[in-house]
Amino acid sequence: MAPEALRDNWNAAWRALGVAAADEALCIELQCRYGEPQRHYHTLQHLGECLAWFEREKGLAERPGEVALALWFHDAVYDVHAHDNEARSAEWARGAILSAGAPADAADRVHALVMATRHDAVPKGRDAELLVDIDLSILGADPARFDEYERQVHAEYAFVPAEVRRPRRRAILQRFLAREAIYATPRMHALLEARARANLARSIAALA
Repeated sequence: MAPEALRDNWNAAWRALGVAAADEALCIELQCRYGEPQRHYHTLQHLGECLAWFEREKGLAERPGEVALALWFHDAVYDVHAHDNEARSAEWARGAILSAGAPADAADRVHALVMATRHDAVPKGRDAELLVDIDLSILGADPARFDEYERQVHAEYAFVPAEVRRPRRRAILQRFLAREAIYATPRMHALLEARARANLARSIAALA
């Protein structure tokens, strides 16, 4: 997604929450976070891909501004050695929304949306389903992009020995493949489900 499109999405999200002037410095800070050197997949490329999907599918959202902000913040904190990245990202989002003068209930909903990207539970509600589907859209990408994604994920965890990293990665992919449905929203399911399953099966076989 082009820088101008990123900025337009950012400004529209805040307007939807009733904030007239979006924080430009925060927008720049978030983009810098997605450019941190330890990141290979959780980068501006991933954010841009997510926001591009959002722009196509935002008609499904009950509160599109909240979904957009949750996407901006969902990987704002990314420490490959930590296990609380989503919680820290969610807290940052809630604090930023409250500081901007938006309603507390909106801040709480965005916090919950960011936490839904932990993928350890079935998302509840239309906005959470859309957000999680968008975050998982990479699984249903064309094979070349999916293979790039897999290389990027392995690069982020290159400090883990291959004999440990590969079985762990295989187990994660198998959990996605074992789901009754990877995508909850009908259109994304129709567009991505079959390709995601083919990508996952191919990667699992390669990691065996």
